Amino acid sequence: MALAEAGARGRLLHWPRVLLFGDSITEYSFQENGWGAYLAERLVRKCDVVNRGISGYNTRWAKLILPRLITGSSSDDSIVAVTIFFGANDSALKDLNPKQHVPLEEYAANLKNMIQYLKSVGITADRIILITPPPLHESAWEKACLAKGDKLNRCNATTGEYAQACVQVARECGTDVLDLWTLMQKNQDFSSYLSDGLHLSTKGNSFLAAQLWSHLENKLSALPSLLPYWREVDHTNPEASLL
Repeated sequence: MALAEAGARGRLLHWPRVLLFGDSITEYSFQENGWGAYLAERLVRKCDVVNRGISGYNTRWAKLILPRLITGSSSDDSIVAVTIFFGANDSALKDLNPKQHVPLEEYAANLKNMIQYLKSVGITADRIILITPPPLHESAWEKACLAKGDKLNRCNATTGEYAQACVQVARECGTDVLDLWTLMQKNQDFSSYLSDGLHLSTKGNSFLAAQLWSHLENKLSALPSLLPYWREVDHTNPEASLL
């Protein structure tokens, strides 16, 4: 059978999508042992995991670009889950990092704005997961800052305020939330979860992947595997199985 004829006979395959939207902690999630790569591996036969992490971004900038990532067109109908993972940059101290800093009240408003936009294009609240920033290990991050000629420009207590605001927004908007800041600090020494005091280590990536999977598993459990297992394909008449 010619390829054109096969294409005409078969139904177009629509791969559902999970969209990961965030800052560098999301952008780096497809690196080796990254939490995004873990999700992609778990879901490879069910949906695509799309990385839209943008290093250095805060919610002020993120809310502007979200409509350029998800437009509400028919191509977005297949989005089955969206993670919104910001706050590590928003919570930077204003005096020492004014470019990335976003005031706490504006941070919360920006998260609400993004949730409202997603809802407006048909992505329901049950498909949205907010993720709080992880805790900050100040001494390790200070070393990273000093190596660049900067002063310590974040503190864990402030990051915690943004994490609490993120949790509150999720409550108000009816979305799911993963409170990474709190969960990681249940282990008294959370430094092993971080590579430089801010970004995730291999252990931190594994921790986030496991926690996030517990949220996603129920949402995505009903998704079928796309295309039959190879042993189930009729090798004498593959068209019957694959078209």
